[in-house]
Amino acid sequence: MEDQTKKVKDIQTLLKFTYGLIPIVAGADKFTDLLTDWEHYLNPSLKAMLPFDGHIFMMIVGVIEIVAGVLVFLNPQKGAYLVCAWLVLIALSLLTSGNYFDVAVRDLAMAIGAFTLAKLSTITNLKSAI
Repeated sequence: MEDQTKKVKDIQTLLKFTYGLIPIVAGADKFTDLLTDWEHYLNPSLKAMLPFDGHIFMMIVGVIEIVAGVLVFLNPQKGAYLVCAWLVLIALSLLTSGNYFDVAVRDLAMAIGAFTLAKLSTITNLKSAI
């Protein structure tokens, strides 16, 4: 039984680093655009409603992503739920824009992984309490 608990903890740790680091890196890149020009992914309808430039919006998005990634490290359960919801919102925005369906599908798959981390963290928190 102890071996199984270690395996579950190892999986949780791997997911925690994945869903902690990726949002932090993506969020930081919203300020540098080294990985991509993030504004291209902004839904044109949303961009038209913004009271400021799309780049400013993406920097706000970057801050939210960094906070979400840090939260995953501090509280994996709550942070993973936040990352999951955030990824679903991004996917919905992409789907409604009619562009980047491949990225939307990838983000939905990543959201499932984040949800898995949240659920797994619930189980490991229960086991720690016992």
